[in-house]
Amino acid sequence: MCAYEVIPLSRFRTAVIVGAQWGDEGKGKIVDVLSDNFGFVARYAGGHNAGHTVTINGQRFILQLVPSGVLRPGCKGVIGNGVVLDPIAFLKEVQRLREAGFVVEGPGSPKAVASAGGVRGNLFVSNRAHVILPYHRMIEMAAETAPGRVKIGTTSRGIGPAYEDKMSRRGLRVADLLDAELLRRHVENACREKNEIVHALFNHDPLDPEVIYREYLEASEQVRPFVTDTAMLLNEAIARGESVMFEGAQGTMLDIDHGTYPFVTSSSATSGGAATGTGVPPTAIDTVIGISKAYCTRVGQGPFPAELLDETGQLLRDRGNEYGSVTGRPRRCGWIDLPLLRYATMINGISWLVITKLDVLDELPEIAVCSAYKTNGKSRLEAPPQASGYEKLEPVFTKLPGWRSSTVGITKFDKLPENARKYLAFLERESGTRIAMVSTGPGREQTIFMDDFMSAMSTAGAAAQK
Repeated sequence: MCAYEVIPLSRFRTAVIVGAQWGDEGKGKIVDVLSDNFGFVARYAGGHNAGHTVTINGQRFILQLVPSGVLRPGCKGVIGNGVVLDPIAFLKEVQRLREAGFVVEGPGSPKAVASAGGVRGNLFVSNRAHVILPYHRMIEMAAETAPGRVKIGTTSRGIGPAYEDKMSRRGLRVADLLDAELLRRHVENACREKNEIVHALFNHDPLDPEVIYREYLEASEQVRPFVTDTAMLLNEAIARGESVMFEGAQGTMLDIDHGTYPFVTSSSATSGGAATGTGVPPTAIDTVIGISKAYCTRVGQGPFPAELLDETGQLLRDRGNEYGSVTGRPRRCGWIDLPLLRYATMINGISWLVITKLDVLDELPEIAVCSAYKTNGKSRLEAPPQASGYEKLEPVFTKLPGWRSSTVGITKFDKLPENARKYLAFLERESGTRIAMVSTGPGREQTIFMDDFMSAMSTAGAAAQK
């Protein structure tokens, strides 16, 4: 379908899945679909503020910490060191999956059995991941609601404060959680400090360290069977020739360094975070697959140049069910933003692009694309470093004809309406990537696979079957 000559890529065994917008691009479904071709799926950043929705036979599963790959028999999930882990939330999610009939066992579980490569279990938690504790949530909620503070629009789940403690070298890691004496000492010292801070700044009631200690000591014993050195696990798997997919959380424009700061998350959501967040070297990663909706959304505060504040924006929200899978918050909706997509392609090194929710555009007679920016009447190529810089931008729109017919469930590119094919070709040409897949509905089977992408995927699939 490309309007230019396709240069074949090497076949790959390892791939990073990264959001190319502000998150919520549909990574959960794509990771689930592709995980059939991979032996491991490793989550490398974020916490339980990220919700990945997977639909199997009409049933929806919302995953927050557990990688989507565990929904596939034979695929193993890894929660890497770059993730901040809420043990209570993790255990609840594992229990929900078990109640739904999925096998979720760690390598230390009595029920774990050896699978490919002699590896026991199918879900692994890094012993170096940092732990979210109740005082992290207390600080985040107090700060977000404090008078005069810039409202970021967080989920108030303690993600940011946990990363703050990590970077200031006073965090608690999973390995420490399993040490009862160290856990007690850490909780007592932390509560003494945090209680004073929130009382002085926000007049918040103090937390009881003894209550926290007992709750998390009990949780630690349930988490213990899942804990291992996941960096060693993944590097050994790659050395054996097994295939690994690295699952990102949030999206490029929420990255702590490269996003619309300060309206960002607290971790490295871009592809570079896959190496630091799992302990796998960059040289071991073969390709990067970017995920973008056929339009654009974002949650919370911050810049959104192509936002629609009219009935078309509401139509996209309703047809796309654009409400947070974790929080239920309505998402802001707008046209796809090509300058930001090109920026995401550059920052992440995206080779392949997946377009999701194409079917949401089915009813529109005309589709606009933010194709460029202007500042003071002059074209601008780069993304502004400050959030305030977006206020000075004038989005330039290119209008394309809609197709006014259903694309729901179409699985072959040549079966799409002509104008839908032209729209995708335009996005491919202007983004500088190659389209790998197109999602035409929430189900696994409602997916179009491009031939050249499937050819490149063949090595990963063969490795997954070992």
